[in-house]
Amino acid sequence: MPNIQVLDPHVADLIAAGEVVERPASVAKELMENAIDAGASAVTVEISHGGLTFLRVTDDGKGIPAPELKTAFLRHATSKLRTERDLEAIGTLGFRGEALAAIAAVSRIEVLTRTAEAELGASLALEGGAPGAVEEAGCPRGTTMVVRDLFFNTPARLKFMKKDAAEGAAVFAAVQRTALSHPEVSVKFIRDGRQELLTPGDGQLKSAVYAVLGRELALGFREVRAAGEDITVTGFVSMPACCRASRNWQFFFVNGRQVKSPLMAAALEEAYKNQKMVGRFPGCVLHLQTRLNAVDVNVHPAKTEVKFGGERAVFSAVYHAVLSTLEGDSSHPRAVLKNTELPGMHKQDTVTENQLRISAGAAAAGRPPISRPAPAGVLPPVVRVHDSSYAPPAPVPPQETKAPLAKGTEDRVSPQTKCAKQIKLPETGDISYVSASPKHNPQSAASPLPAPLPEEPLPPAGGTEELHWRVAGEVLNTYIIVERGETVYLIDKHAAHERMNFDRMKAEDYDPMSQTLLTPVICRLVPQEREVLLAHRALLEEFGFEADELGADLAVRQAPDYVDAADIPAALEELARRLLTSGSADPAAARDELLHTMACKAAIKGGWHSAPRELERIAAAVMSGQVKYCPHGRPVAIALTKKGLEKQFKRT
Repeated sequence: MPNIQVLDPHVADLIAAGEVVERPASVAKELMENAIDAGASAVTVEISHGGLTFLRVTDDGKGIPAPELKTAFLRHATSKLRTERDLEAIGTLGFRGEALAAIAAVSRIEVLTRTAEAELGASLALEGGAPGAVEEAGCPRGTTMVVRDLFFNTPARLKFMKKDAAEGAAVFAAVQRTALSHPEVSVKFIRDGRQELLTPGDGQLKSAVYAVLGRELALGFREVRAAGEDITVTGFVSMPACCRASRNWQFFFVNGRQVKSPLMAAALEEAYKNQKMVGRFPGCVLHLQTRLNAVDVNVHPAKTEVKFGGERAVFSAVYHAVLSTLEGDSSHPRAVLKNTELPGMHKQDTVTENQLRISAGAAAAGRPPISRPAPAGVLPPVVRVHDSSYAPPAPVPPQETKAPLAKGTEDRVSPQTKCAKQIKLPETGDISYVSASPKHNPQSAASPLPAPLPEEPLPPAGGTEELHWRVAGEVLNTYIIVERGETVYLIDKHAAHERMNFDRMKAEDYDPMSQTLLTPVICRLVPQEREVLLAHRALLEEFGFEADELGADLAVRQAPDYVDAADIPAALEELARRLLTSGSADPAAARDELLHTMACKAAIKGGWHSAPRELERIAAAVMSGQVKYCPHGRPVAIALTKKGLEKQFKRT
């Protein structure tokens, strides 16, 4: 066994650099935190080639005195701690004194700095951690750090760096998080000579959110403001209807420090329980302020994780702050009828303005109003006729009687679904009109690619000797009920149709029909998603998308004909998420990832009304054994045996 010996200081510095400096984004984060600790009101970050060859951070902070300039690059040299008691209440972003030493050990650095008291500034150059001489230089108050040739002396680290676009996106993400953590600091980001971000630095978090996340996301946010014992929660959260397909839009800060907090994320999502769609995640920019000694920030080399002294109190504070915002949302105003009673309604009923307008219009026209409040834009479930002066339409054969549609829905519901059935009420003899109220099915419109289902003749069904199965119906507009012998199958029509689309697209070498959009669709994505889509631009064009850079956004000018313009941002976000998750540079694997998403977007959705012909074809594919799992691996059908059902009903 080799003898134990002390490492060479240079080797120790390289090891320490591996803990602190993972990529150019780590350098930008550390230097920006130093600038904020120095009292800067404006910080500018400039990069070239992803930050590997050139990264400059300029601030207008206090600066570094010339005699202390070399000392600043020694390990564990810091102005933020003096005694061990200071570790109990850390109020600065940096405190270990390792960042500058670690960065200098794996790069070439040039420093230019001046304090307010000095007439001239000072400059220093370092290479691989070895400093040169400190020289006088003319410069404004503050500090400028120029980092060149990152990892030039550690080729083993350099080979693990990604493409310039991916590394630049990571730097941009770090800059965005810093801008959101300190809205009182004006943050500017310049990449390859082009400005991509500028925050006003007016101290208003709303201004920083608008500048960083964009207008669309900012308008979907609601302000959070709650204070309790020793804990204050402020910021913004997205409304349930504005949730995203990933957690990339969740930003958490503790005492001004950007952190990754599973505890706060769990509290956030718990507040949205039963209020958002499954598979969607809320966005947020949440700041938690608490006592400095109630948080331990010295648990991670990169200072991205913290420990709380009272985790239950933090969870409760975040949960109730977000929940109170969601419950107190005023974006959907309600009116309480105290002195006015519409026919067929009770006092104190709470209805939306849209329902009031519909009911008032119906009363003015002599039609009976809805008997109970219904959600805005949804057909009333039952209209009962009690007034003898109201004559219902003449009876017509079933499936041909048109139900009254809510205003604005005529062009969204196919003619096949605009129907109502007549039900005879045995008690009074009145007629109730029950509307089907199906959701819009985009595939009902003529669309050459992809065809909803093949057009070959239907296979025989309904208890035939050949197939031994029949479609017994559909429940919840999502699950097909198929009976075969003494077994009942529930088929997820979306999952099954998605698999059918995927197999057909892959077998036919999918070539979609694209359409040029009259108005480009602007998509705001996180930097990593944006860069991965641009890196696979040729693959996107193969699938019918044409997208160009528009500042920090993407402008989509062409899309497949079956994707609605409103669904384009969600489709691209899903494509980017799949490409980032797979992490494969193999074109075939990336193409399969895109095929998964395209098949999903083209499939019948759960909740859509489907014609019997569609249900028969999906059931035929599943019952024949051609379709067993969706492209994501989920089963498409479950079986319920007669014996199992009888056991549930205690018949055995």
